[in-house]
Amino acid sequence: NRGVDKRTIFSSTSDYKRFLILLYLANSNEDVRIDNVLKKCDYEEIFTLERANPLVAIGAFCLMPNHFHILATPLVDGGLSKFMLKIQTGYSMYFNKKNDRSGSLFQGPFKSEHAGDDRYLKYLFSYIHLNPAKLQDPRWKDKIGRKNGTLRHFVETYRYSSLGEYLSGSHVITAP
Repeated sequence: NRGVDKRTIFSSTSDYKRFLILLYLANSNEDVRIDNVLKKCDYEEIFTLERANPLVAIGAFCLMPNHFHILATPLVDGGLSKFMLKIQTGYSMYFNKKNDRSGSLFQGPFKSEHAGDDRYLKYLFSYIHLNPAKLQDPRWKDKIGRKNGTLRHFVETYRYSSLGEYLSGSHVITAP
């Protein structure tokens, strides 16, 4: 989903972290009050908390300044819709309070598309994980085939993408 009017929805490290916390904690069939958790735990501890049954299996994600991508498989009936409602509502409430604003933060309801075959899934997985390349070089696709270690390093170390979980083998938000 994208910010309304393509507005920036992640403008600080704390914004990105808040959304990552939501990706982790909201993926449960139980309700959770993020502010209560933040009073008891530091950022790293949150990702060790036990959660109830997950709503979705997250295969990939990437947070960009004005939008985000999530590749997810529902694990229960209505799991994807419930999960997206929880993260978008939770983040909108946080963002609006932090920025003294009201109203919709996101362009509209989230968009989902069934990825029924392996080829399309591989494409989505790559597309999501390569999205940060645009931040470093908006024309990076025109240069495919040329060596660019700096761009590769940037994408591999981008902190707000699940690619790091796959490269390290340490899955926290994603389900391997």
